[in-house]
Amino acid sequence: MSQTNLLGHLKTYGNPIIDDDLATFVWLGDTHPHLIGEFNNWGRLPNGERASAPMTEVEKGVWVHTTRLPRDAYIEYYWAADLTNDKKRAPDPHNPRKITNGIGDYNHYFVMPDWKPTPLTRVKKDVPRGKVTHFDIKQVAPDFYLPKRDVWLYAPPTDAPVPLLVVWDGREYLRRAKLTEIVDNLIHQRKIQPIAIAMIDNAREYRMVEYMSCEMAVLMVGQYVIPHAQKELNLLDIDQHPGSYGILGASMGGLMAMYAALRLPQIFGRVISQSGAFLFEVRPGQDDLFKFLVKSQPPLTAKIWQDVGRFEWLLETNRQTHALLTERGYDVTYHEYQGGHNYTSWRNVLPQALMTVFGV
Repeated sequence: MSQTNLLGHLKTYGNPIIDDDLATFVWLGDTHPHLIGEFNNWGRLPNGERASAPMTEVEKGVWVHTTRLPRDAYIEYYWAADLTNDKKRAPDPHNPRKITNGIGDYNHYFVMPDWKPTPLTRVKKDVPRGKVTHFDIKQVAPDFYLPKRDVWLYAPPTDAPVPLLVVWDGREYLRRAKLTEIVDNLIHQRKIQPIAIAMIDNAREYRMVEYMSCEMAVLMVGQYVIPHAQKELNLLDIDQHPGSYGILGASMGGLMAMYAALRLPQIFGRVISQSGAFLFEVRPGQDDLFKFLVKSQPPLTAKIWQDVGRFEWLLETNRQTHALLTERGYDVTYHEYQGGHNYTSWRNVLPQALMTVFGV
């Protein structure tokens, strides 16, 4: 493509320029910042070092990088002024589409021609909506050491008793994943049974510790969150319907969803793990607690959904975890999507996950 055509396409369509399955990033200037994205594993190399996508100066002051991607991919990226400091970012003047990365910064994003967002996040006038209420964990556990955090309860638009779905990183699933909107629409379309939801906010700076196969988190859910939800919502009696509740999480929350089901199998018989962080060893060659339990105890009868993006660093460990669960006799529906480690991708997959574990 000539410089004239290239700059014309850049002005008309913005960054990157999409041509069938090719995405071409353009930077104008004497030099260029570092291009980092899901398509190059965020610049991570196997040896632990970092490298940006190579840029070619096709004309004086016109730098490009072209990559081939699946036609149904959703991709996030950013330009870095300093390869060693992710906080020093250079805004893309040719792509106004930005989204939070969840850790205090933003990424630019784009979609390939065949990617479509789920329509189930839309609020429609003819769809009955559930009711969302809120409480602080300290209200139900004032004398127990737990970091202060919010919990949101969703009651579906039905008078019948329903199963409960417990959600890690509840604030993110409520606001970014649009979980309640998706559930409203799926219930209305009779694609899932009515469910209630308890969305638990994470412990902020203690999130990694709390979600790393943590007994304290299991205790919090089993002794405080679920009993309070049973008082506030019209739930199925778990003693009469063992394993009827579900649990959901992404990344470290995806690991914690699996772990909680292993520890409370009489409660959680439906599990959704999105991009689970199955990558920890106690020391080289020694399994973490989650893998130890999977290998050492009889398999759960739970129905499990496991998904992961093909453009994230957790892909291989999720494949290994799926292979281990299958070998051990677990009922797992496994899905890989053309995207990375982000709530846009998880939101798009959520309807399929919910229909798999709570489908009618």
